[in-house]
Amino acid sequence: MAAGGEGTTAPPGRDRPARPGAGRALAGRLSWGLADQAASSASNFLVGMYAARSLGPAAFGVFSLAWVTYGVVLGVSRGLATDPLVVRFSGAPETAWRAATARASGTALGVGAVCGAACLAVGPAIGGRTGTAFACLGVVLPGLLLQDAWRFAFFAAGRGRKAFVNDVVWGAGCVPALVLAARAGSVAGFVLAWGGSAAVAAAYGCLQSGIRPRPGGARAWLRGHRDLGYRYLVENVGVSGAAQLRMYGLGALAGLGAVGVVRGAELLLGPFLAVLMGLSLVTVAEAARLLRQAPHRLARFCLLLGTGQAAAALLWGAALLLVPDHAGEHVLGSVWYAAAELIVPATLGVAGAGLGAGAAAGLRALAAARRSLRAQLFASACYAGGGLGGAAAAGAVGSAWGVAAATTAASAVWWLHLRAALRERRHHRIPEVRTP
Repeated sequence: MAAGGEGTTAPPGRDRPARPGAGRALAGRLSWGLADQAASSASNFLVGMYAARSLGPAAFGVFSLAWVTYGVVLGVSRGLATDPLVVRFSGAPETAWRAATARASGTALGVGAVCGAACLAVGPAIGGRTGTAFACLGVVLPGLLLQDAWRFAFFAAGRGRKAFVNDVVWGAGCVPALVLAARAGSVAGFVLAWGGSAAVAAAYGCLQSGIRPRPGGARAWLRGHRDLGYRYLVENVGVSGAAQLRMYGLGALAGLGAVGVVRGAELLLGPFLAVLMGLSLVTVAEAARLLRQAPHRLARFCLLLGTGQAAAALLWGAALLLVPDHAGEHVLGSVWYAAAELIVPATLGVAGAGLGAGAAAGLRALAAARRSLRAQLFASACYAGGGLGGAAAAGAVGSAWGVAAATTAASAVWWLHLRAALRERRHHRIPEVRTP
């Protein structure tokens, strides 16, 4: 597969026709992708639901701060390790995929160890429940990042079934761990239950793949893919960092209870947030395959992907408006009543993000790292600005409406960049590059 810079996999004029049966193969891979996202979403929702019901708004806000911090570290890991793996080794020969996966998973494990050590150092300095939660996060980060790396690796190889099974193992491990955490009733217990069950799934991923992560190969991996990795790092940290900044700012402006309320609203839209967070898991790999086999279909694929996600989010949000209070309280406890007020703006925010995600998948497949970075930095600035400006004006509700406006504006920018990248490809402005 083509690699490096803002390159494409084949120069215009030499596009290969799609193979017979390619549509059925694509449908099969996407089906496993949907199944895996359903399993991932169910696990995330289970963790959030138990934590919200057991902890109450303020303590759930503390848990949410640990959650969004994990999101930042996850962005670092994906940008340096698994995003280049998906872009450059989707559909690669078995030998090349195994060697790349060993180095990429080792890089993810190394990121987890370094960032985990930082959390362990910062936790005691913060003190209180928040400091304890961060210290516990430091313990579980290596397992969390390695489990995520296996999912990306399996989808790059077209083995979505294994990613699905791995997420099912994580979900199954969560159940007894969360029961114990609920009995303890502490934020630290929930962080350890969530991350500890991920570590079990990460270990199982080693058995599934037959590959041992190679942290010693991280330096070679980073050096070999620095043209993509560092741009994707900035791009991913822009996403998760904006979310973290919004949550920290919301806590400072409106209190930890407001953080818990916003996180509760996100849980209600969990299936679509999980799909968006794991977008590269399936869609970038498929877009990269499509670019090699039938590049003229890439724009349509991205449009269908974006509009489909946006429409699904709107339908889910409409269904949430019909949920009676007693059912919502059963799911989120006392967090439900305030979170329910955020359903409309939160739904619009997810729909806007879903529409933009279709264009983002196309830019990743094209390896147009400079364009995707520009679009993401704009989107992150809008997200943080809208979320914090809204929080200053009207607390949690204002923050939700600010984010809805921001994601809508950012979606338009994503599509403008994809259109420009496709035009550049047709006009031979992007040079062909070779696989290392």
